[in-house]
Amino acid sequence: LEVLLKGQHNLQKSKFFSVVFSGNGPSGICLSYLLSGYTPYFKRESLHPHHILQRKLEEIPEVSILDQDLDYLSEGLEGRSHSPVALLFDTLQHPDTDFGGTAESVLTWKHEPDRAIPHLVLGRNPPGGAWHSIEGSMVTLSRGEWMGLPDLPFKEWLKQTKRGLRNNRATAEDIAQYYQHYVVKKGLQKNFRCGTVVTSVRKVSAKSISNHAQNDVQENSDSLWNSNEQSTRVFQVDGFFKTVEGDKELFSIYAENVVLATGTYDNPTWLGVKGENLSYVHHQLSALEEAVKNNSIGIMSDPVLIVGAGLTAADAILFAHHCNIPVIHVFRRRVSDPGLIFNQLPKMMYPEYHKVHQMMKEQTAACAGPYECYISLPEHHMLSFGKDKKCIIQDKNGCQKTYKISMALVLTGSNPNLSFLPNNGIDLAIDSDQPVNPKRNPIDVDPFTYECAQEKGIYALGPLAGDNFVRFVQGGALAVASSLLKKANKNPP
Repeated sequence: LEVLLKGQHNLQKSKFFSVVFSGNGPSGICLSYLLSGYTPYFKRESLHPHHILQRKLEEIPEVSILDQDLDYLSEGLEGRSHSPVALLFDTLQHPDTDFGGTAESVLTWKHEPDRAIPHLVLGRNPPGGAWHSIEGSMVTLSRGEWMGLPDLPFKEWLKQTKRGLRNNRATAEDIAQYYQHYVVKKGLQKNFRCGTVVTSVRKVSAKSISNHAQNDVQENSDSLWNSNEQSTRVFQVDGFFKTVEGDKELFSIYAENVVLATGTYDNPTWLGVKGENLSYVHHQLSALEEAVKNNSIGIMSDPVLIVGAGLTAADAILFAHHCNIPVIHVFRRRVSDPGLIFNQLPKMMYPEYHKVHQMMKEQTAACAGPYECYISLPEHHMLSFGKDKKCIIQDKNGCQKTYKISMALVLTGSNPNLSFLPNNGIDLAIDSDQPVNPKRNPIDVDPFTYECAQEKGIYALGPLAGDNFVRFVQGGALAVASSLLKKANKNPP
């Protein structure tokens, strides 16, 4: 397929791509690497600690992992992901990392340019996606080496920058810089268009665009995806990019396949309570950082209300604690609830999150503990936010309390923004009556190709497909690349 590009951003009116990605985070970068002809093989002299997998890898070492049976290779593997291919790729790259081992990757990479598939990666931010929106000094949950992408270990890159890992973990700023460096180092820049926003993905008839007659696209209204001509389906991807002058320039491109890799950072979850749209109620941690920076909040302020019991809420508490800002912390679960993330993290590896968990246990409103400027309200929920900055909170027995606060941060997770898909992508989810949610209702994909069960030619990666950690999103990229290579007949005989 011919790829017509005019400058870095100026997408011409008519282009055709084999694959277009929406999203340029770690999963999009990894897939771009695999579709650029970089091909993984079993390193013959290496020894994998998983004996059965070692035996399988030795059967046809001359055949790329991309061309082997991923179902067969991943059978019997266990680990911290529900995806068999995610576990496979992770154990090939980090053979015994979950057991504290440091065995090297059993993969070797060859660049085979004739196997490359033309593709375009679209994203709002520079390569790295949402990592550029996270406060730079925040430390990652995952160990530093787990944040790395194929054939460029993160630790190696960090050594070159003369920085080290804090408690085996890295800062968000390091990660964002590493992903940008990776794209340049591997020569992938030509595939990336940053500062772009996708506004629509829909299926159109290939016949109708054969003469570039974009304004006269033939649509079939029988389907939400606007076409049921299986043999001639093409996806039209519309959107805009921001020019240097700040203007919006529209583009329309066509693709045989579309990869959804947008992550979930865009759309914070709202509680749906009265007054939540007031100006002092925020849904992102950056609002607190901004308020501290411009001195609108400080030691003498009324407390900051933080709602939620996940890691972002914990980061907000740590940030406020560091700045001596008083905090009221509201969350629905019991402190001992096994579903609470703090009860799943090793204390030694995550001392700061363990500290937050201790505060949640010991500093409830009912009994004062050793931590100043912090009150924990477990098994409580928000009822309303008032214009006078007074909020009403209710406990499990229905008892209500009113607090005067300076600002509120509702940090209860986020959902993907799939407004560019018909029906917000709900038809693609496992439960097609509910919105897509990375934990409760991901997009329904084939576990060995990551192609959507409901719409052929659409693939989903990362949190949209239920893979929430960088080390595991890469297996999804392997599955997609393997599927696309088969479709393009780029597998060697």
